[in-house]
Amino acid sequence: MSDEQDRPIKRLRGRLTSGVTVWTAGEGREATGLTVASTIVAEGEPSHVLGTVGDLADLLDAVRATGRFAVHVLARDQRQLADRFAGLAPAPGGLLRDLPVQQTPWGPVLTEVATWAGCQLVEERAVGYPVLLDGTIEELVVGDLDDPLAWFRGQYRRLAPPPSPWEATAPDTALPG
Repeated sequence: MSDEQDRPIKRLRGRLTSGVTVWTAGEGREATGLTVASTIVAEGEPSHVLGTVGDLADLLDAVRATGRFAVHVLARDQRQLADRFAGLAPAPGGLLRDLPVQQTPWGPVLTEVATWAGCQLVEERAVGYPVLLDGTIEELVVGDLDDPLAWFRGQYRRLAPPPSPWEATAPDTALPG
């Protein structure tokens, strides 16, 4: 597909706001991670986490080798982690060097991230250029997250705070409650 044909698809994708996550996998020197903004959580028994990663990503190799991965949901003040795992910030000695991590059955968990899921790979398949990873959630830690890191139109954004209870949400609700 030419760049001109691809542009509308990129523009569509850019108009979808998404939370920013870091996925990690592997052990020891093979441990790695990647910033992923294309993440979906599907409720069910079992619940699933799905995300797309580039077919040349080191993370994909680590997930294939172990069959497991961890998904971390980033807060707004953790932008430096997103940049580091996206390859936008220097990481001398490796992505995980000098970061507080705990090795788990799902790979390294970033201990400064309050919300994470440990996942077992169920399936992978090519979907366009990236690879879709589908994993069942085996472990879930849900911490406080009032100000998430969001991605919209190619940059980090701040979500607007929720409306105060007295703010109008429709023409007939303008009075304080």
